[in-house]
Amino acid sequence: MLIDSHVNLHAPQFAQDRDEVIARARSAGVGLMVTICDKVSNFEAVRAIAHAHPDIWCTVGTHPHEAKEDPDLAAEPLIALAADPRVVGVGECGLDYHYDLSPRDVQRRVFAAHIAAARATGLPLVVHTREADADMAAMLRQAHAEGPFKLLLHCYTSGAELAREAAAMGAWFSVSGIATFKAAEDVRAVIRDMPDDRIIVETDCPYLAPAPYRGRRNEPAYIGHVLAKLAEIRGWSPEEAEARTTDAFFNLFDRIPRP
Repeated sequence: MLIDSHVNLHAPQFAQDRDEVIARARSAGVGLMVTICDKVSNFEAVRAIAHAHPDIWCTVGTHPHEAKEDPDLAAEPLIALAADPRVVGVGECGLDYHYDLSPRDVQRRVFAAHIAAARATGLPLVVHTREADADMAAMLRQAHAEGPFKLLLHCYTSGAELAREAAAMGAWFSVSGIATFKAAEDVRAVIRDMPDDRIIVETDCPYLAPAPYRGRRNEPAYIGHVLAKLAEIRGWSPEEAEARTTDAFFNLFDRIPRP
C-alpha cells in the first residue's frame, strides 16, 4: 500500500480540482492519506475532507507560521477537537526560525500546548522544525522527561544531532520530495541514519514536488517517487521500502485501523 502521511488538501491550490487530485492519487495506488491542519481556525475545513473520504484522515493543530493567530492557545481546545474519530494526530506544530512569521516566544508557547495535547490524547505529535535545532531539542528533551509521547518529525531537513536525539526519544521521521533534489545530499545523509522501523513518506503537497515534477504543484499521486528515492538511499528493494514504511505508519498512527 502507498500511504501519503502528510497532505494539505484544504489548501487553496486544490480549491478547483480537489476531487480530481484525490482520484488521481487513488489511481496511482495511494491507499491512505493524512490531511494536515495548519491552524485551528481551518480545522472544520480539514475535518470535512476526512469525513467525506474513508481513506483520508486528519490532524488538528497550528503551524508555527500561524502561531500568532492564537498566541495563548492551550492544550484543552486541541484535546477537545482531537476527540473526533477522524483525527489521528496533533499538529502540524513546532518551531520555524527561518521565516519567523510568528514571534519565537509565541511559537514556543503554542508548541508546548500541542505537546501537552499529544500526551493527553495519546495521539502522535506532528512536528515542523526549521533552523531551530537547539530550541527544538531542548523543548523535546524537557517534555520527554515529563512523560513520553509519540513524535513525528515531518519532512525532516534539520541537523544530524537533532535527528539522533529525537531518535533516542523514539521519534519517527518522514521523508519528502526534498530527498530527490540534486542539492540535498545533506538531507540524504541524515536519512541513511534514521531508524529502520520509524521512517514514513509524505508529499507535503501542494509543496515540494519530487523530481521529475519539481517546480510544479505537488500531488499525493507523486508519493511513489518519494518512496523510490527512499529505497535507493537506504539500499532497500521497492517492496521492502513499501512494507517498512507501511508498518511504521500504522505503528505511529495507531488510531487508523490497518486494512
